[in-house]
Amino acid sequence: MGGRRGRRGAILAGTAAAAVLASGVGLWATDSRPFRDSYCWGAWEQNSGAPFLGDDGLAKSGSERRATESAPPSAGRHRASCTVTVTSTVPDDDSDEPLRFKEQVTVEYGPVPSGAEERRAWIGRYFDGSASRLPDGLDGLVAGDRAMLVLPGACDVDGLPSTVTIRSESTGDGHLGKLAMPFTIGSRSEVARMLLDAANTGMREAGCAPGEPLHVTSPFVTVAEDDGSAGKPLCRIPGVTFGFGPGARYREQVGVVDGRLQTCSVVWKTPGSPDEPAAQYVMAGDPRMAALFAGLPEGAGHGLVRTECNGRQTVFYGNVQSGLKGSGRPDDRRVFENFTESVSKRLGCGAGEGA
Repeated sequence: MGGRRGRRGAILAGTAAAAVLASGVGLWATDSRPFRDSYCWGAWEQNSGAPFLGDDGLAKSGSERRATESAPPSAGRHRASCTVTVTSTVPDDDSDEPLRFKEQVTVEYGPVPSGAEERRAWIGRYFDGSASRLPDGLDGLVAGDRAMLVLPGACDVDGLPSTVTIRSESTGDGHLGKLAMPFTIGSRSEVARMLLDAANTGMREAGCAPGEPLHVTSPFVTVAEDDGSAGKPLCRIPGVTFGFGPGARYREQVGVVDGRLQTCSVVWKTPGSPDEPAAQYVMAGDPRMAALFAGLPEGAGHGLVRTECNGRQTVFYGNVQSGLKGSGRPDDRRVFENFTESVSKRLGCGAGEGA
């Protein structure tokens, strides 16, 4: 019985090989389309662009790539997530146990969080100053380690805009314990391709896809500079001043600065630990980007005001985390008002209402 099955398998394999060769696809190309691994409901494929998905992502010894995913989005299932993980081990000269590394990329599809604190944390992650604006009229931001896209209004859920997000995490675990490590998924264009592939797949599954798939053809306008020590004024905005204290490890990142978006973020950096968000300031003048702030408490005391600027509804947002809270000069509310007034003046519009 086993022999007959073996001969039958060989015949089937030979037939498949002949069909593939006839189509002009060589069996020796192990990353050719019929043999590639796919991830996240088929949105991503092995060797499809970003180093994380390619052979470079498996360069360390004993590397393995695996994916875990929820059910895909659907008309009745508004949230979905998928995580692709690469694990590896290398010998540790200071221990009998090897060093263990884990790099992972998580994609999430669904409406923005409805709770105020959860939404602020979400905004803090994806409006980070390291990210560039998506080109070609798409509403989103992309960096080497994270990305966010606001989906069309047809995908809204209960009045909240839906988004697709990507974020990376990396750890090393050895005799010093588990430490967070920097991890870049790929270039901005490579991460944008992953973002849009996941978005197009998710929207098709959910039944809210536009007539043509979303894509990017224009180059990115990169942020002006890398992060640096938090300065006075913060974000190069007059009046945005904090007392950081001696020996502070606050780093600022000035991000997008244009007529419809401005971002700046501040983090507390500790080696071996994830960056701790400390402060963030955003101006959003595109309707879909501004919609991400809907439902949050408004007023200068809450760090959120709206105004009409050059005929557009514009949001001014500020959030100070516990480490810096109360350190604004002269106070946190006045710092936010200074941000609003300064950016409004740059745009040529009035200061935010509701202050």
